[in-house]
Amino acid sequence: MPDFARTPRATVRRKAQRASYARTDVNAILDEAPFCSVGFVEDGRPVVIPINHWRIGDSLYFHGSPASRLLGVLCAGAEVCVTATLVDGWVLARSAARHSTNYRSAVVFGRAREVTDRAAKMAAFAALIERLAPGRWAEVRPPSDSELDSVRMAALPLEEASVKMRAGPPADTEEDHALPVWAGVVPMRLVAGPPVPDDGLDPAIPLPECLKPRNEA
Repeated sequence: MPDFARTPRATVRRKAQRASYARTDVNAILDEAPFCSVGFVEDGRPVVIPINHWRIGDSLYFHGSPASRLLGVLCAGAEVCVTATLVDGWVLARSAARHSTNYRSAVVFGRAREVTDRAAKMAAFAALIERLAPGRWAEVRPPSDSELDSVRMAALPLEEASVKMRAGPPADTEEDHALPVWAGVVPMRLVAGPPVPDDGLDPAIPLPECLKPRNEA
């Protein structure tokens, strides 16, 4: 698939040098971000709701209860704006006004469609579980027919999107470089902690392979 076109609403205008329209950059942020936020207009008022997401190819997927307001909006094909942001570090400058954040942020615009085909829905469930813990799908019981029916699912084609990011040290002025103040970057990253077993878990059941790399890290 080609990179994204610079449409009027997806074009980054403020500090345009930080923008990217590369599909690989958008996909990388969406894949790494654990959650996103979906914005839409309801009864003339803006609404933004956080939700778990996952990507399959060139579509972004969401799931939830059939009673979910957000899933109702997505499945109805309303215009939505999806954002996902990763914080890579606090940028501490010598002056208060120059403090900043190193980040990567993706913004996606479009209309979703409801996923109703059973095979497609099951495949999407598998992709979701594999996103949470690669190898997990082979270890667990797949959804039953009634469980599939109890979940509503939507797919948003990735057709209009852009990325904005900042990286690097603080942008202090030459005059401020002479100040006796520490300056630099405090790295930030999302790290999984050691797995905590369920209270009712049989002690004889070992930690699954899909969790061992995270545990050891």
